[in-house]
Amino acid sequence: MRRALIIGAGPAGLTAAHELLQRSDYRPLVLEASTRIGGISRTEIHQGNRIDIGGHRFFSKSDRVMDWWLSMLPLQGLPDEGARLAYQGLTRELRGAEGPDPRETEQVMLLRSRRSRIFHGGAFYDYPLRASPRTLATLGPRRGLKIGLSYARARLRPRAEASLEDLLINRFGRSLYLSFFKDYTEKVWGVPCEQISAEWGRQRIKGLDLGAAARHFFERLLPGSPRAVDRSQVQTSLIEHFLYPRHGPGQLWETVADKIHAAGGELRMGWTVVGVDAEGGRIRAATALDPQGRPHRLEAELVISTMPIQELVRALEPSWPASPEVREISEGLVYRDFITVGLLSRERRDLQDNWIYIQQPGLCVGRVQLFHNWSPWMVADPRHAFLGMEYFCSIGDALWSRTDAELEQLAIAEAAATGLLDPSDLISACVIRMPRCYPAYFGSYSRFGELRAWLDGIEGLLLIGRNGMHRYNNQDHSMLTAMVAVDQLAQGRLDREALWAINTEPEYHEERPIRKRRPRRTPSGG
Repeated sequence: MRRALIIGAGPAGLTAAHELLQRSDYRPLVLEASTRIGGISRTEIHQGNRIDIGGHRFFSKSDRVMDWWLSMLPLQGLPDEGARLAYQGLTRELRGAEGPDPRETEQVMLLRSRRSRIFHGGAFYDYPLRASPRTLATLGPRRGLKIGLSYARARLRPRAEASLEDLLINRFGRSLYLSFFKDYTEKVWGVPCEQISAEWGRQRIKGLDLGAAARHFFERLLPGSPRAVDRSQVQTSLIEHFLYPRHGPGQLWETVADKIHAAGGELRMGWTVVGVDAEGGRIRAATALDPQGRPHRLEAELVISTMPIQELVRALEPSWPASPEVREISEGLVYRDFITVGLLSRERRDLQDNWIYIQQPGLCVGRVQLFHNWSPWMVADPRHAFLGMEYFCSIGDALWSRTDAELEQLAIAEAAATGLLDPSDLISACVIRMPRCYPAYFGSYSRFGELRAWLDGIEGLLLIGRNGMHRYNNQDHSMLTAMVAVDQLAQGRLDREALWAINTEPEYHEERPIRKRRPRRTPSGG
């Protein structure tokens, strides 16, 4: 069998390895620099309690991805009345006998209800914002009227969408943008919204605006609304149910890794790729440092990379040096980094949220995860609460440079300020730092096409995944890039445009038209 080197054991890299073993004559060798499976979709453990880095809903418009997930972890059994998952002209009836009991087995996918809210001005608001009596009462009539008029003006006189600010004002109106979106978005990215490309918003909030939120609310009031998840007719940001592994996202990717091993693939943890040999514009080998820091040259005719593009370009030196212009673009790419401070508490507040966006002036925290609400098995003791205080930063800035002890104290104080934690109930805390979580759409990104064209010209090199393509994909889009890449390899052809089209073209957009199809039978629970 031919060897394929896969750089990175996140969703894209592991999906590629699994699919290569199933559908090609390549034997994958996965090289992962860290000691954890799953990339940013991994699960960390603190004193027996689990942390989901960033919060990962398992929900996709793609039948292929949904079925793939459920082939790894079967869907739990449901109450006798069951539930119905309807999407893209298909219906999947789920009954109690159709899946395992999560109280009796660990290898199971849960069906979870979604709830997220915004904390702003000392009050909680549903997210997405809903035209509900509770929201209007919290806003007050004067502010609610101002938001409505502002939205109407934005719809009547839309702005040319040159920046993220333009896009958000068009979708929500200037008043709502200034109240609920501007400060939070700038906290996430560290730059003004007018400096961020509108492309980020088009990928992340496709089809969602204030009007969509209002329509969604009123449609829920209609008689006969089924207990369903209709993936063909709702935006991803509006879904009300999702799938979730019993022990967090890392559980699924650890299961995939086990299947790769069983099928003859190889994963090497703690191996860092430092060189890629592309002499003559053709992949020949990669050089990686093992956990002891010793270099190894690994021959291969195919490299599938999910590593940050900036690091890949450096690794290609000196075998295939970039031009000064391409190198300038690569070095100008910007990434945002991420810190999670886990706070384990003896007492739970009466909150059903999966996560809460913090848009309160004066607080550094951007979002709070309530891990015990994602899955009750995320905590070792069901009486305890486990909060994830999330901070967006850049390596070397004032926040990133704080000690773990300083970050813990900051998180405790800010959790108390939001009413989510009584410091006297704190059991313990931990800090997890994740570099290069978010590829940014500013810096040199406006010239990214030149860099992409140079990389696409290297024979035997395929770029997939979030960092591998410098694209803010969700895990299902990252998986699709891997699946389509293997499709092409199995067919003996490479169409890189098809890979770059994922999550940009209508075929992959959440708002694509509904295509009427004859329903087909699909097995419940995988």
